Amino acid sequence: MSGTLSNGNSPAPQEHRFPCDQCGADYRFDPGQGMLVCDHCGHSEPIRSGPWKGANLRELDFDAAIAQRLPEVEIEETRVLTCPNCAAQVEFDPDTHAAECPFCATPVVTDTGINRHIKPRGVLPFALDEREAHKAMGDWLGRLWFAPNGLKDYARKGRRMQGIYVPYWTFDADTRSAYRGERGVVYYETRMVVRDGKRVRQQVPKVRWSPKSGRVARFFDDVLVLASQSLPKSYTDALEPWDLPALEPYQPEYLAGFRAEAYTVELREGYQLARAHMARVIERDVRFDIGGDRQRIHDIDTDVRDVTFKHILLPVWLAAYKYRGQTYRFVVNGRTGRVQGERPWSAIKVTIAVVLGLLAAAGVGYLMATGQQ
Repeated sequence: MSGTLSNGNSPAPQEHRFPCDQCGADYRFDPGQGMLVCDHCGHSEPIRSGPWKGANLRELDFDAAIAQRLPEVEIEETRVLTCPNCAAQVEFDPDTHAAECPFCATPVVTDTGINRHIKPRGVLPFALDEREAHKAMGDWLGRLWFAPNGLKDYARKGRRMQGIYVPYWTFDADTRSAYRGERGVVYYETRMVVRDGKRVRQQVPKVRWSPKSGRVARFFDDVLVLASQSLPKSYTDALEPWDLPALEPYQPEYLAGFRAEAYTVELREGYQLARAHMARVIERDVRFDIGGDRQRIHDIDTDVRDVTFKHILLPVWLAAYKYRGQTYRFVVNGRTGRVQGERPWSAIKVTIAVVLGLLAAAGVGYLMATGQQ
């Protein structure tokens, strides 16, 4: 099972169902209205304020989580479906018996697996509805001239997109680093060299190195780490930036009508990825502190303190299409409409472009040859 567990009795599995007060049908969260809406009778309901509404989201202590000492209230259990093809773990309703994986379009049969994990602290609600996401994807595909026309038409025929809340970790940390290195200052020496049979003066760059040591400090706030392995990181990175200041305290009502993916990158592994990001930033700070024209870094010793974290959910519209035996995936930032995905190539279009290019080059060559006669 996924997740960092705490000690104590296990909570009952969470079932995120929200029946309409008027007719009993299920509500869904409407991004346009920011409310729960019943598609059956049209009744709407505002999302009730949580205990942290309007306040900063409280971080959790990293060391306590690693030692499995988080309070039981920070843990939840949900029923998930595990895709046998891409290993995605997605929350499904208890009465769902068969479905298609939203990440790779593989037909799967639901199981009764229970996922025990650290409860999300924050959620970034969807701001775009499915129609707006579909338009963003269609516009993006339209700019890919080499994409097969058949795939463009297939994707634009209104096949449904899935709204998925993708799991992330964020990490805060206070760092202080001591370093040893060298500062390089460029200067020039004049030398006599032979050029075209003549002796001429030439300025030759040299570097004068001097030892340098010092300290730098930086507080890292909300270092973002993808906690899923279902989508290529290059896709999700291309969806940034995310407006994290708009995070809402987690309330399951925001998930009504959407899916939520369970994290498969564990907390400890997520922290290691965050530390790698911090190390790159600290190295940049050290180079700036060394100064000069060039820098050599021999050693950086970093003390990391007060590490805290959050598990958050970010909104992604996802389309996975099987076209001529191949799966194509497209993802849309559920807040900004930024699109990323496979860039399909049409062999016919590529061939036409190559032929046209060769003809154009031959034409230019012929005109140049004619002009020299």
